[in-house]
Amino acid sequence: MSTPDFIRDLRASAGHQLLWLPGVTAVVLDDEGRVLLGRRSDNGRWSLIGGIPEPGEQPAACAVREVEEETAVRCVVERLVLVQALKPVTYDNGDVCQFMDITFRCRAVGGEARVNDDESLEVGWFAVDALPEIGEFGQARVKQALSDAPAWFDPAASL
Repeated sequence: MSTPDFIRDLRASAGHQLLWLPGVTAVVLDDEGRVLLGRRSDNGRWSLIGGIPEPGEQPAACAVREVEEETAVRCVVERLVLVQALKPVTYDNGDVCQFMDITFRCRAVGGEARVNDDESLEVGWFAVDALPEIGEFGQARVKQALSDAPAWFDPAASL
């Protein structure tokens, strides 16, 4: 994944220490109920589309921007799906990040799905019952996005 310039600037002074960052994930559905996925160029795995908001950028606007930048699909945000603090991740270069993931259900409104930047090897629409392996992270978000349940959060955190 491409590292935003503002994070490169932070790393210049923070080194590899933990950075706490917002992240967004988009569960994009088309009129047939299919899910938009990209096969990531950094690890070769299929995943939901996501990214890091620029400073001052609203999370929903980031989701829309990331989907179009990565897949050429235009979408609108329909609702908040979940908010979750993820476990810290250590990258190959030693950088450590921890993300607050904000996931949105989005509806495709235009564009043709295609690889639109260097972050994806492939892009495609998949029926919910025929998704490639997307791991527990992706499966939980798709399931929550397809339900009519309110936005998920860790209830233990609110005690």
